[in-house]
Amino acid sequence: MANFYKDNDDIQFLFKHIDMAGAAELMEEGFKFAKEFDYAPADAAEAIENYDLVLDSVGKLSGDFIAPRSEGIDRQGSTLNEDGTVSYADGIRESLDMLAKAHVMGSTLPHRFGGLNFPNVAHSISIEMVSRADASLMNLFGLQGIAETINFFASEEIKQKYLHDFANGKITGAMVLTEPDAGSDLQICKLRAFQGDDGNWYLHGVKRFITNGCGEVLLVLARSEPDRAGGLGLSLFSCDRGPTVHVRRIEDKLGIHGSPTCELFFDNTPCELIGERRRGLAPYVMTLMNGARLGISAQGLGIGEAAFRVARDYAASRKQFGAAIEKLPAVRDLVIDMKMDVEQARTLLYETSRVVDFDIGYTKILEPTPPADKEEFKRVKELSRRYGRYAGMLTPMTKYLSSEMANRVAYNAIQVLGGSGFMRDYPCERYARDARITTIYEGTSQLQVVAAVRGVCSGTAEKYIDELAAMQYEPQVNDLLALLKEQTALLFKAVAYVKETGVDYMDLVGRGLVDVAINIICGYLFCSQASSKVDIQTEMAGGEKTSMKKRKELLARRYITKNNPFIKATVENILTGNRSTFEQYETLAGAVPQEK
Repeated sequence: MANFYKDNDDIQFLFKHIDMAGAAELMEEGFKFAKEFDYAPADAAEAIENYDLVLDSVGKLSGDFIAPRSEGIDRQGSTLNEDGTVSYADGIRESLDMLAKAHVMGSTLPHRFGGLNFPNVAHSISIEMVSRADASLMNLFGLQGIAETINFFASEEIKQKYLHDFANGKITGAMVLTEPDAGSDLQICKLRAFQGDDGNWYLHGVKRFITNGCGEVLLVLARSEPDRAGGLGLSLFSCDRGPTVHVRRIEDKLGIHGSPTCELFFDNTPCELIGERRRGLAPYVMTLMNGARLGISAQGLGIGEAAFRVARDYAASRKQFGAAIEKLPAVRDLVIDMKMDVEQARTLLYETSRVVDFDIGYTKILEPTPPADKEEFKRVKELSRRYGRYAGMLTPMTKYLSSEMANRVAYNAIQVLGGSGFMRDYPCERYARDARITTIYEGTSQLQVVAAVRGVCSGTAEKYIDELAAMQYEPQVNDLLALLKEQTALLFKAVAYVKETGVDYMDLVGRGLVDVAINIICGYLFCSQASSKVDIQTEMAGGEKTSMKKRKELLARRYITKNNPFIKATVENILTGNRSTFEQYETLAGAVPQEK
């Protein structure tokens, strides 16, 4: 029987290595809920045991039930019926039912709504496993940020109306943001929200590219202030799927066929205001999208893990020239780099999820009743600000890293399999198709870089890296720490130059700066894993066992030393100040193609 939790030694190791106890204490607010709810944990040990049991259940479901249905789901897809309703692929509906029965559809919702109140770290592990089984199912299972947004910002009446049903899996939702003329630029949203003579709110207009637009609960960004341009004229609304919400079409897509992407027409649809007027884009949608970006990062990670496993197995079993193809140096090097890519993405995602948990946890302590003691209030407020800044930088970083990794590893898996990888006999071609969207939706890679580079250049990255450098490490990685220190100095030499050169140049070289920062951050995180207080045994190719900490030391050594020439070259290129992109664009890009 397949279990996508127990068969992954890296997940098992990181689950023990990460500060799950700290996240649990913050999520459970000092474990006060145990007095009111029988199933709420009374201490950190009980919370971690609960996480482990649920993740084991999701791992079994993913391996035994969801994964075998993924190929059929991809081929069947979703159907727009004559009456305007949408039918999921059979396997999607069956998998959603099983996830609901396992009581994991509201894993991050509070206990009082029937949720598990899990930290984001545990939720990210769940999404990774589900995505490894079927990336398209994640778009329904992983949209729990919709329920979280309602919990954070909506009235108690709206919370009671929806959140119990979200937690027990009776309903799914959709983030209804994009319009035909407003893709990434949400500020130019035109869909109209207006109040009728009865004082109630209504929606009118079109939205496009809406993931699970057929969901029962829709969170809709709309222009509530017709006299205000930009984001200050936008508010967020909730509405039910009903006769005035018309699915005009289901998009015919490259991948994730089990997840219906809809064009919607709202015909004076009754709705309710979430929170306050004019705050729809910031902070409500920004909070919603940041949660979704963690989900897409986990989705990309799951795809990358699945693709790597197919390639690893094939490289070991496929014989050419009298030996397994993994004996060929080029294939061997490719397989190692694929594995390292996956573990880098997992390392950054889990760390980002931890940081987000601490950000949310400290914010909860401050609201609605902050600590009465002035010193404690000051301490918690400083921690809240610090983790908020870290989360704001790391979230776009992990979305960018994982989604680019998924595409690269899926592409390389096809390369390892050769002609077989191009055929539908193997799932590699599906992984490549499914991976492609991850660098696009919830903000393209380019937009993630624009967001992340602000953190790199504002001082946030420097403070975070200093914090990583100050951690306790074991002596065997001292030479790697020295190399990371040199790389950090190079990064901030480039940052200083960029800040003097201007914002346009920062955006031009942003990808290089973000790549270098990620490499340094993950280098420290790998050294931390090699110095971990916990360890497990992992099986090597020959069947013998080795220490996971020892393996992480070897991985850290390859990763940090291999990145060193790249970091030096990237910084050197940034310091040239080359502005040909601005000054010679028309000449270098050539004329817009015209038919003659």
